Amino acid sequence: MVTVEVTAAAVEQRLSAGELSCPDCGGVLARWGWGRLRGLRGPDGVVSVRPRRARCRDCEATHILLPVLSLVRRADAVEVVGAGLELAAAGWGCRRIAERLGRPVTTVRGWLRCWSRRVGRTAAVFTSLLVALADDPAAMLPTAAGSAAQDAVCAVTGFAFAARARLEMLKVPTWLLVSAACHGRLLAPGWPPA
Repeated sequence: MVTVEVTAAAVEQRLSAGELSCPDCGGVLARWGWGRLRGLRGPDGVVSVRPRRARCRDCEATHILLPVLSLVRRADAVEVVGAGLELAAAGWGCRRIAERLGRPVTTVRGWLRCWSRRVGRTAAVFTSLLVALADDPAAMLPTAAGSAAQDAVCAVTGFAFAARARLEMLKVPTWLLVSAACHGRLLAPGWPPA
């Protein structure tokens, strides 16, 4: 799984130029068909997404090029899921979040269960990324927020702030940066590794 830009034209251009590398061996990825068409529920309605497939020229492994706005095994865009996680960290319950975001309660409950199982490891991963990116990590490290979920959200937003500052991507939304950093696996089984 490789996380790529939102626009198909940008992905095609990078594939043509040989700018995408295989996560397994570092070889150059080439076009290899398409994934299935699916609807992704975004903040402004359903977006049709058909991810590009690519094959490594060296090791011949195939990969789905997942648009950065989506998460693995989720029907909602990362910005919607992220908003739900932020509301949960602020003390909202799953029913109230579901009502606010216009999603089924069972969907929101699923996000929150996955999130609650990994908040400590997620906070550690994004804090380490923040330290790696920040010019002055001590000034940017979030203070303890009061709960594990709040600490994880603080680490995620701190990482995004550091990434925008370092990479000069000031207009990229927080949760798109998060999706890129974890390759869309924020709520996927086995991420982050123990």
